[in-house]
Amino acid sequence: MRWVSYRSADGSTRCGVVHDNTIHALGTDLLELLRAEGGLEAAAAREPTEIVELATAHLLAPIPVPPAVRNFAAFERHISNAGKAAVADGTVSPVWYEYPLFFFSNPAAIKGPHDEVPIAPGARWWDYEVEVAAVIAGDCSNLDAATAEKHIAGYLVYCDWSARDISASEMGFVYGPSKSKDASTSLGPFLVTPDELEPYRSNKGYALRMNGYVNDEHYGGGSWDEIHWSFGEMLAHASRGTTLRAGDILASGPVGTGCIQELSGHRPYLAPGDTVRIEVQELGAISARITAPEPS
Repeated sequence: MRWVSYRSADGSTRCGVVHDNTIHALGTDLLELLRAEGGLEAAAAREPTEIVELATAHLLAPIPVPPAVRNFAAFERHISNAGKAAVADGTVSPVWYEYPLFFFSNPAAIKGPHDEVPIAPGARWWDYEVEVAAVIAGDCSNLDAATAEKHIAGYLVYCDWSARDISASEMGFVYGPSKSKDASTSLGPFLVTPDELEPYRSNKGYALRMNGYVNDEHYGGGSWDEIHWSFGEMLAHASRGTTLRAGDILASGPVGTGCIQELSGHRPYLAPGDTVRIEVQELGAISARITAPEPS
């Protein structure tokens, strides 16, 4: 199933499942459906309250305000390439191989798949990230990596907009990224249930392309099955000693060459008027126009 959230003609927020080229509205909040008994499968059996054309719908982020957002760094090629931008040999720290590392991102900064994205105040090196994310189906804790993926309701395209110049300053301190990752995160357009992707399963991920484009020019990307840390391993680590909640989002971090930072000066950072498309095969695409910083 492919689920969406959208703004209805009466201005209300609704969610529904996509059938062919139409949306069958089955609730007002996808997060509420995840929390309800039976989850998305039970909701899908209901009669729709309205049917709208997908092509004309005003799509929102599938989970407009997630309870929590964790962003990992699960692709080794990205870590190596990003290292090359700052360190001569691109050596990856041994710590990265011990367990999947993540930081918490801002649930209040979520944007829809076609929303404009203003550059963060004070940022000069504005960047995108080509990522995929998992949405948690229900409250869970202390998961085992081998079975943790059964707690995933679905996957979606994820773009963590990043101020690289601010990050360079922040990352010199022990706390990691903060304001450099605080302004915007784009999600969508679909929440795709795992059964849809099963035919593509490969290695620790899926044999599905992940690509980034700026002004219709392909900048870089790779394949989901290059991932070093599986989503099962990420969920197991994140849930240890705590509770993941329905609607929580866990993102992969960028695929190799899935951001401008990795391109070592061969592409300029983003500027107002640029259009960015983040595309993951079978999950759809985020398309965002970059605008000037909002007044602070």
